[in-house]
Order: sequence, then C-alpha cells, then structure tokens
Amino acid sequence: MNNFELYNPTNYIFGKGQTEKLATLIPQGAKILLAYGGGSIFKNGVYDQVKSALAGFEIVEFGGIEPNPRFETLMKAVEIIREQNLTFILAVGGGSVIDGVKFISGAVHYDGNPIEILKNRVLFTDLSKVIPFGTVLTLPATGSEMNSGAVVTIEATQEKLVLGGSALFPKFSICDPTVIASLPQRQIQNGIVDAFTHVMEQYLTYPHDALLQDRFAESILQTLIEIGPAVSQNPTDYKLASNFMWCATMALNGLIQKGVPSDWATHMIGHELTALYEIDHARTLAIIGPNLYRALFETKKEKLAQYGERVWNVTGNSIDEKANQAIEKTVEFFHTMGMKTKLSENTENYQDTANFIVNRFDERGWKALGEKQNVTLEKVREIVEMSY
Repeated sequence: MNNFELYNPTNYIFGKGQTEKLATLIPQGAKILLAYGGGSIFKNGVYDQVKSALAGFEIVEFGGIEPNPRFETLMKAVEIIREQNLTFILAVGGGSVIDGVKFISGAVHYDGNPIEILKNRVLFTDLSKVIPFGTVLTLPATGSEMNSGAVVTIEATQEKLVLGGSALFPKFSICDPTVIASLPQRQIQNGIVDAFTHVMEQYLTYPHDALLQDRFAESILQTLIEIGPAVSQNPTDYKLASNFMWCATMALNGLIQKGVPSDWATHMIGHELTALYEIDHARTLAIIGPNLYRALFETKKEKLAQYGERVWNVTGNSIDEKANQAIEKTVEFFHTMGMKTKLSENTENYQDTANFIVNRFDERGWKALGEKQNVTLEKVREIVEMSY
C-alpha cells in the first residue's frame, strides 16, 4: 500500500431538515455572498429554507453560475466580495456552483492574474488567503461538497481546467437527500454516472496491496448499480435518494484514493468534450471511459477482470474474457442510465475532435497521463477516434 495522508476537515451534515442549522454553522456577524446557479433553488424551496435560516445575516446574492462554471462569470463575484468586504460564501447548488465558489474563494486574495489559477493548476494551502465557504447541496454527483478540488471553464479559450488545495475544503456541507425530488431525470442519471466514473478512475488501474480500498470502491459501484435506475425513476424514495447522495460524496471525498494508484485520463479527455461541445460532463465520461479501457486493455485487464467478477458477477475461462465482459456490462449500465456512449450521438461536428484534443494536450505538455503514464498523445487520439 502506498504512503498517504488523509485530511478532510469538512463538517458533513446529512439528512432531512438539516438546512435549519445554517445559522449555527456560519460565524456570527459574517457578511455572506449567497451563490447559486440558474434558479432551480427557487422552485424546489431550498432558497426559502436558506433565507429563513439566515434571517439576521447580511447577505448579497450572486446567481447565474453556469452548469460548467465560467471563469468570466466567477470573476464578477470576486469583484463583489472585494468591493463589499464580504467575509463568507455560501454555495447553494450542485457541483458546478460549489466548484465555482472554490475558485471565487481562492481568487479574491490571489496575488496575480486570477486566470493563472487555472492555467497553472494553483494549489491553495494557506487558509488565511482564502474566503471561507460552506455548501448546501442540491444535486449529488461531483462530491465537491466534501473535497478540495474544482473544475472551471474559461469561455474565451474553450478550456476546462482544474484547481484545488487543502485550503479549499468547505467548512461545512448540508446534504438533505429530499432535494433531489424536484430534479429532472437527466440530472439524476448524470449524477449516478458521474459518481460511478469517479470511483472507476481511482479503482480501475492494476492490482495492488490496498485490499480494503478495493472493497470500499466495489461497494460504492455495487450500490450505484443497485439504486441507479430506480432513483432516476423514483427520486422521492428517501432510501434511494439518501444512498445516492452518500455514494456520490464517498466516491470523491478522498477516502478511496488513499494508498492506491489512480487514473483520471477519462476526465481529462472528457473535459475537452464538454468545453468544445457543451456535452454534459457525465455523458462525456460515458463516451470516453469504456474506450479508454479498451485502448489500455493490456495494462488494465487484470483489474477489469476483478471488477467484472466482484461487481458484475461475470464468469469466464480467462482474464481476457472476464475483462471484456466487464467493459460490456459497464456500457450496458450506462445505456440503462440514459447515456449515449458515442460522440456522434451527442454532437454532429465531431470529425476533427481527436486532432484538436491531441494538439491541445501537446501544447499543455500533457504527454503522459494515467496511472502508468502510458496514455500518450497517440493513445489519446486512439481513444477519441474509437469514441466517434
């Protein structure tokens, strides 16, 4: 097992009616930026719950954070905080709003051009140089409510880039599973596939000595397979909703990543598809993931076979047979969850996608991705072209 440090200071507050605790979680006298997205919180009652819980606090609202949060939009919030000397941010929304708030938190006191935060993958580790923030989660998917990473899109250059650091954990996250009752089915399907692929990025590498980590990962995958189709049909079922929300958090709160190798090439390629074509993040993962497993079959097949046996109960006479079955089971599951797993099913203008992504990775110096650093530029080209 690899050496590791596990640090997660987020106060995770789970269950029905927990939003009423907000006033006890935010420092008294705080001047709050209330950040949210396109307005769904007005329809599902969350906005009213939050405003009621924060009666007596000074609040400045900032709405309109996009599903893939834009650098250009977030900088407007940064200026508001600077101009009005706000001292706390509350993100009310899904992963995109929370990711956007992480960027805002780091950018307010950043010494330099804030676009460098994304271009240079800046890590924030000094708590005195960020604005503290908490979250009220409305869409389980990204796990951003209990981790310190974020992804932000630069609209001007059509780039989707990451930031993070130990100073960017939420102070608290309120996670009430009942909020998913009003979500569109597509968003719930996306959330299941997003969480599923987060686990796969940290699990589907090669055999190692961290036995418990594998079992943790496999249990999350099995639970998502069990509840995924049902919760997308019955989001008011509290048993289904609560397990969905907790799985999404556990998939990316750092626990299953400790002591093991991880991949993340599927995400790096998938982000480009979202930046180029506005394809939902989860749907880009469903397009790329299975073809990455096929292109890297020789180095991943032992873990694919283990995954097939333990998660899908496949049987076969060889590792290759079981590994191939595992890939097909994964694709079938994605289809069950409403995913279209070919790029041509999601956009018409896909013919030059591989060249574009390869050139962009080359410019950034991203020439060796994956757990074995064997996702070369030519492998990226192969994976994307297989995904057409």
